[in-house]
Formats: sequence, structure tokens, C-alpha cells
Amino acid sequence: MFLDEADITVKGGDGGNGSASFRREKFVPYGGPDGGDGGKGGSVFIQADTSVNTLYHLTGKHHWNAPNGGNGTSKKCHGANGRDVTILVPPGTIIRDADYGTLLKDLTEPGESVCVAKGGKGGRGNVHFATPSHQAPREFEPGRTAEFRRLHLELKLIAQVGLIGQPNAGKSTLLRRVSAARPKVAAYPFTTLEPVLGVVNLDGQRNFVMADIPGLIEGAHSGIGLGDAFLRHVERTRVLVHIVDICPPVGDPVENYRIINEELKKHSQALGKRPQIIVANKMDLTGAQEALARFSKAIHKKVLPISGATGDGIKELVNRLWRKLHPAVKHKT
Repeated sequence: MFLDEADITVKGGDGGNGSASFRREKFVPYGGPDGGDGGKGGSVFIQADTSVNTLYHLTGKHHWNAPNGGNGTSKKCHGANGRDVTILVPPGTIIRDADYGTLLKDLTEPGESVCVAKGGKGGRGNVHFATPSHQAPREFEPGRTAEFRRLHLELKLIAQVGLIGQPNAGKSTLLRRVSAARPKVAAYPFTTLEPVLGVVNLDGQRNFVMADIPGLIEGAHSGIGLGDAFLRHVERTRVLVHIVDICPPVGDPVENYRIINEELKKHSQALGKRPQIIVANKMDLTGAQEALARFSKAIHKKVLPISGATGDGIKELVNRLWRKLHPAVKHKT
């Protein structure tokens, strides 16, 4: 199950108490202090890891606590330090303090981590309080209390290219064509119920990540249909591929194109200005050429014709995407 939001609490381990003890040695009538320090409590970290691709594993565990540090003992023995706890999340996870709404970290790179609840410091034993005038101190320090936080985690998938369009425009079919991803494909709306990532490999050295975003409909930004829950996943993309069913069973391609762009703008002005490659899909159908001519004339933009079913135009599309993503690279003509 795909889950892109989660609320959890985290608490570091409290520090161990220092010890107040004295040496008991044969022939030493007044042994000195030998109380050891308490151990440091464990801390809680959150780390981006490619082994997970959803926040679903956090639904079964909402509270993450690191172990406390051990108390100090006699003979100046230091208490054991508490073990750190690491929570694995997908790259692209944003961590916020739920009480204050402040951004703690945006984990965009695999292996990147952040300490979200620091463990408490261990207290000092009485050996630290001995002075020439105070040779038998009974003072010691208790361990420090650890940090506690309520966190809100939000996942925004990291993909360079995002596929957008209305339900059944052909996004899933295209992703299956150009990558090893296998999103569900069927002839009914909302086939894709969760974002799907695929790696597009052009020639072994050139590749990029493409995301198939569930189909949008009018009013998605306000919760209609599948809502705007998945619009956040195209916020990180650098280029959008706007797929239009050029021969829809119902509706008009121009109107469908306008609706999607309006939803992008209403969700985010920056997203509404994101570079797009407009694709007319299903060019293998009867009447597609005439429909393409009407569509291109109406929107006054360059349109790339393709067929997800036959593969026509796919090579030109992926090469155009690569050039768009790498404008500084000298490309072969």
C-alpha cells in the first residue's frame, strides 16, 4: 500500500544517573569517591533509504523511543550508552515539527539523515565533586531528559519527469513502454491509484526517472476525484509531459488540456509554470490526424504525436526529454 503522509512521535533516551559510591579497600580506612558517570541516552535519526518507497511501514508504529543510558556504578565505571534508533524513509521525505510547523529536514538524497530527537547527557558521578576540602562528596548528577517531538512526515517523490493528464490519457501505457515499471493498465478511469516511478534508459549511459501520477480531473485541487493528494509528487519534477487523449470517447481534447493546466495553477503557481512537453496520444486511432490538427491550432503550441499502443513517436519523446533535462550538453543531431 502506498502512503505519502504519516504522523509519529520520537523521543531520545534519557541520560543515565551518575553514581555516588566510595572505595572499599583493605587497609584504606577512608576510601575516596569512585562513582562513575551515567551513559548518554540514544538518539533518534531519520534516514533516506532506497529500500523503502512509501511511509506505509510507519502506520503500525507511531512511537519511536531510543533506549536510556545506563547508570554509573562504582569503581568509576561508566554507564552504557543508549543505542541510537534510525527510522528509514524514502528519499524525498519532508520532516516537519507537528507542533510548530517548522521544517526540520528535506531528505532528498539516499543516505542523508537528520537527528530528530537527541538523547540526554549522562550525569556525572561523585568522583568529579571531590576537592581537597571536600574529600567524601555524596553529590552526583542525574541524567538529562531527552528530546521529545511530534513529527509530520510528507513524501514527495523525486522524479525528473512527471506524466500528467486526465484518467485514461495513456500515462501508464507510456511508462510501461519506456521503463521497467509496471503500472496497472485498463479501460476505466483511475486505473493508477498511486504514483509509480520508472527509470527511462536511453542507451545505458543516459537515463532519467519518470513518474506516472494518477489522473487528474476538474476540481482535483479541492478534493474532487482522487483529489490533490498526488499533485505534490510533481512538485519536484523539472519537466512535465502533458498527455492528451487526442480521440477521447467523451469530451474535447482542448478542454481536457485546459482543465489539467488550471488544476496545476490552482495547486501551485510554480507548478503551473513548470516546462511542459505536450503529447497527443493514441495517434493510431481513426481520425487522429484531423483531431491533432484542430488541437494544435486551438492551443497554439507545438504538440508531439505518439502512440503508446504502437510505440510510434516514443523515441523522439524520450530524446526530447533528455535534451530538456540537459540543455548544457552538446547533443547529437
